Amino acid sequence: MAGGLATRRRWGAMGAMAARARRMDWRWMRYVMASVAALATDVGLFLALLASGMTAIGASATGYCTGIIVHWLISSRIVFADGAAEKGSGERTRQKALFVGSALVGLIITMAIVGGGDAISIDPRLAKLVAIIVAFQTTYMLRRHIVFRA
Repeated sequence: MAGGLATRRRWGAMGAMAARARRMDWRWMRYVMASVAALATDVGLFLALLASGMTAIGASATGYCTGIIVHWLISSRIVFADGAAEKGSGERTRQKALFVGSALVGLIITMAIVGGGDAISIDPRLAKLVAIIVAFQTTYMLRRHIVFRA
């Protein structure tokens, strides 16, 4: 009897772990899709501003900030909906502040990589690509484990 209970507990825990892994896979995919939408906004604006004569670092920062708005809208409503606080609550305000904080970390990473690349004559588009990869992973981890911890 005790062996049967231990077996059920072990399988129950494994089932819970499997369900969590499936949920994480979908969350990751939703985050990727949200990031693609925000990135399209970011890069589209970056390239347009770069073509208009704006400095690489200014164009990068403006594009990134616009992408932040797009990402918040999608993340809080679709990606991390189960961890998003109720609209109008103090917790929602805290989440917005933390989201902006995580975005600022990503912005600093982006500006440092693009600005550093520009300073050593690396094509700003290549520097932006590197910045996208580094900032993406950093902000995902911050948002998943701090902003929308569910």
